[in-house]
Amino acid sequence: MTSRDTGTRTRKAPAERRHEIIRAAARVGLAEGLECVTLRRIADELGVQPGLVGHYFPAADTLVADAFTSATMAELDGLLPAAPADPADLERPKDPASPAHPGHPESPTAPKDPAAPADPADPDRPGHKDPLSTLRRFFTLIASTEFDNVSKLWLNARHLSRYRPALRDHVIDQELLWCRRIEQLIATGASAGVFRCANPWAAAVRILVAIDGSSAYINTSADTRTAPIADLARTVAETELALPPGSLAAEGTTMPPDTSTGAR
Repeated sequence: MTSRDTGTRTRKAPAERRHEIIRAAARVGLAEGLECVTLRRIADELGVQPGLVGHYFPAADTLVADAFTSATMAELDGLLPAAPADPADLERPKDPASPAHPGHPESPTAPKDPAAPADPADPDRPGHKDPLSTLRRFFTLIASTEFDNVSKLWLNARHLSRYRPALRDHVIDQELLWCRRIEQLIATGASAGVFRCANPWAAAVRILVAIDGSSAYINTSADTRTAPIADLARTVAETELALPPGSLAAEGTTMPPDTSTGAR
């Protein structure tokens, strides 16, 4: 059993304590799976009594759902931040103590110092790049091994959603938000003449389905399937946006020659 410090503790504001609990639950969910997010497990993680966690989250399922949203929202904000004054910003959690921000320490795309906000003048920040560069960066990041834990979390959450209504609602909300972010980026690129796409929403849905399909084997035979499907989501996106093959590949990537005959 994990020992807990029984000495004098600094009393934290309720919003700060709730923030801390969700952050700890998000870390556990990413590293070990959402099934491991229990009141006792998070209390052990923080070195507090389970009753304290239960005070903020009487139902463990609520904490599980918030932990999922915290982790996936942080990842989305790192991959495809909403543009300033974007209507998507209104969909962010209203709780000012919410850990759903780009500084989440578990996000591989977060700023190196989680305590420091991203510099809005940073030219490398996705919101400052053109749609093509932003999508190229997006596909490069999700293809990296650093994205594996997030892929596992999504797979885990979708499975548990069958039995946990609170989590299912959060999963649906996040699916829609990820689709909207991609849709908005595609629409911006289409308006600028960078992409050709008649239905940005439908294209965004199909691109996310390709991403999720590529991640379906993450827990089993990923090592033997990685090569054949490594570029699946990216090539689907290039087709949807009428881009030449390799347009969304990482800069400096050499594309293999096209040996197709046109036959299906």
